[in-house]
Amino acid sequence: MTTRNASARYDGFGKTGKGHVSTESGVLADSPYSFNTRFGDEKGTNPEELIAAAHASCFTMALSFALAGAGYTEGTLETKAAVKLEQDGAGFKVTHSDLTLTASVPGIDPEQFASLAADAEKNCPISKALNAEITLTHTLE
Repeated sequence: MTTRNASARYDGFGKTGKGHVSTESGVLADSPYSFNTRFGDEKGTNPEELIAAAHASCFTMALSFALAGAGYTEGTLETKAAVKLEQDGAGFKVTHSDLTLTASVPGIDPEQFASLAADAEKNCPISKALNAEITLTHTLE
């Protein structure tokens, strides 16, 4: 149905190498990434940050469409995703994506909201793509 593209380049190797990542849309254009942007505090992005952005936006959009399908027309959804990278033998693995949602949906029953949010968390395409534990904490204002 849809194919989206991104590319990455890495000059040099290991801790001293430097990379750049770009997306088809141009939102990311030669954005820097490296060992120090991943494990240190150097300015730039890293794969886990990009996964977190993808997961937060995918889940939020899925919930937005579920709420619209249930007849709700106004409100706000704000999701933060915390993606955890942990040691896995000699390498690393993304083990968690913890979603924290703050929402305002006038007139919604809290049980209906919780059900719609849980379904969106389970079924958004990025949740399905991740081989990690996914949690959702939400606040309905």
